[in-house]
Amino acid sequence: MPDLLLELLSEEIPARMQRRAAEDLKKLVTDALVERGFLYEGAKAFATPRRLALHVAGLPARGEAVREERRGPRVGAPEAAVQGFLKSAGLSSLDQATTVTDPKKGEFYLAVIERPGRETLDVLAEILPGIIKSFPWPKSMRWGAASAQPGSLRWVRPLQSIVATFGPETETPDVVPFAVEGISAGTTTRGHRFLSPEPFEVRRFDDYVPALERADVILDADRRKDIILHDAKDLAFARGLDLVEDEGLLEEVAGLVERPVVLMGSFEERFLEIPAEAIRATIRANQKCFVLRKSGSEELAPAFLLVSNLVASDGGAAITAGNERVVRARLSDARFFWETDKATKLEDRLPKLDAIVFHEKLGTQGERVARIAALAKEIAPLVGADPALAERAARLAKADLVTEMVGEFPELQGLMGRKYAELQGEHPSVAAAIEEHYKPVGPSDRVPTDPVSIAVALADKLDTLAGFWSIDEKPTGSKDPYALRRAALGVIRAVIERSLRLSLASLVAPRFANAGTERTADLLAFFADRLKVYLRDQGARHDLIDAVFALPGQDDLLLVVRRVEALGAFLATDDGKNLLAGYKRAANILRIEEKKDGRTYDAAPDAALAASGEPEERALAEALTAARKEASAAVAAEDFSGAMRALSRLRAPVDAFFEKVTVNADDPALRRNRLLLLNALRAATREVAEFSRIEG
Repeated sequence: MPDLLLELLSEEIPARMQRRAAEDLKKLVTDALVERGFLYEGAKAFATPRRLALHVAGLPARGEAVREERRGPRVGAPEAAVQGFLKSAGLSSLDQATTVTDPKKGEFYLAVIERPGRETLDVLAEILPGIIKSFPWPKSMRWGAASAQPGSLRWVRPLQSIVATFGPETETPDVVPFAVEGISAGTTTRGHRFLSPEPFEVRRFDDYVPALERADVILDADRRKDIILHDAKDLAFARGLDLVEDEGLLEEVAGLVERPVVLMGSFEERFLEIPAEAIRATIRANQKCFVLRKSGSEELAPAFLLVSNLVASDGGAAITAGNERVVRARLSDARFFWETDKATKLEDRLPKLDAIVFHEKLGTQGERVARIAALAKEIAPLVGADPALAERAARLAKADLVTEMVGEFPELQGLMGRKYAELQGEHPSVAAAIEEHYKPVGPSDRVPTDPVSIAVALADKLDTLAGFWSIDEKPTGSKDPYALRRAALGVIRAVIERSLRLSLASLVAPRFANAGTERTADLLAFFADRLKVYLRDQGARHDLIDAVFALPGQDDLLLVVRRVEALGAFLATDDGKNLLAGYKRAANILRIEEKKDGRTYDAAPDAALAASGEPEERALAEALTAARKEASAAVAAEDFSGAMRALSRLRAPVDAFFEKVTVNADDPALRRNRLLLLNALRAATREVAEFSRIEG
């Protein structure tokens, strides 16, 4: 079957945009084809610094004919309805429609619309210009004389040429006939800007890829990454060194070159006095180069790897020398920052935080540090930390934000603070907390283990959450500019993974000057939503989390998780499933009868009246009293499995009650007492969870 080859050649596309752009191109084209009934066997998109390319395999040469029956209004309907039907069906008069009789609805008009199959080439010529003109670049530009005209083409960088061919393997493919802003689709492209700048012809994807390779362009970004990584490891090994792998940098560099060539540069040993992280940040951020370690060691080597986009006649000597000059200059700056920063203690930097606004409604960084320090001191005893050390660590935790090194490389915040704290003789736990209080940053990041680090990390995140809740700046939809979801997840992971017992309400409520109860409840609901996400990834059911959080006072996340685990295990048993079914039956009866009677049945049942009734009625009353007492005691002792066992003993008496006893008895007193028994069942289950929130 025929294939489509599409290439959009332009000036350099930023590396960060390339993968997304390739996927967008594939989706836009294939979605448009499928919408029009053109199915395909496979599609793959590619990106290099100068081009987007798409290959769609297995398209039909022609679309299938379509026959559609469209029902119109009844015969004799108003003229407006008839004209609307004719227009929508593409008919000029009712003579082109037929009438059909429906035994129930009478006669109505019917249009039979037949559309012949369209040539795929024509359809491609129809859809591709619109996709190119409306392409969703994060940032785009206009250029040339046409840019003065409204609606002129916008592209990430000036678009230079378009290749668009369609046809089967056994024939010369056709050029898709279209043009965009004077750029006509054709078969001519170019290779590497410097190594193979001359234009050449391509026909289909099978000859396009090898033709590009002959023109010094590796089309597939993943293949470029593999080449870079393989060559980098080989070159490092040959020099007795190890590559410090960096997936983010590898992805970026692969988007900067079409023909990767790995070269090694060096710098003076004296620069190794700078912390390794600062060296790596300097070389990575400024030169997009990889750092190296001495073989079998964590110690950095005075060397780096760069990726050139050229096969140079001198073997890359000039390119390497140029990069070495820049790296030395950057490392000289980093060394100056390091030496300058060491001369001032972290504590002496604190006044500068008072001049930095954290948020216009939440004050300065200095004010925020004071809040975090007080909260860390409060949390410390709850997590086994020394309150004085926690307070000290929190006071110093943000001081490195005003250092020269962090000013140049913000990604080193925390880490440089730890380095400076160690140099000035701070307690090891204080130094560790300065770095670790940001953790966990993401789902794969580790949770701190040192109690002081945990106290400061929790204080930092809870202050952030309470602060933004207090000014009503909460995440909405996909927008979360202050990373509040990440902060909440960090609290949840720290609490659960370190088995911490904390009352979140008591920690955040004092942070709300007004409407404290309402805002505290709202923030706890936010934690419940984040906990659902976390536990769902662990395999837990969201409805069980709802059932537990629906009980009052559920702000101890560790106990919530343990209760959810016990509830899930219970409901997986036959006793649990049957008790849930019995509960739902009881709740339904109560809801119906309470609505009918205009009253609630929430008093305690009359034990004497139950004892005088049916044996099953008496047995249920006795079982409910015993089960509720036992479950309540077990919950108080935090023995949630024991509470579930207590409830499991209700299964048999509940089943027997519904089988043998008529709830809506003729005797009003007996009927009322039996409804109160059902309410007692509802109350007993609330000792462990709100069963009404459980699905199934």
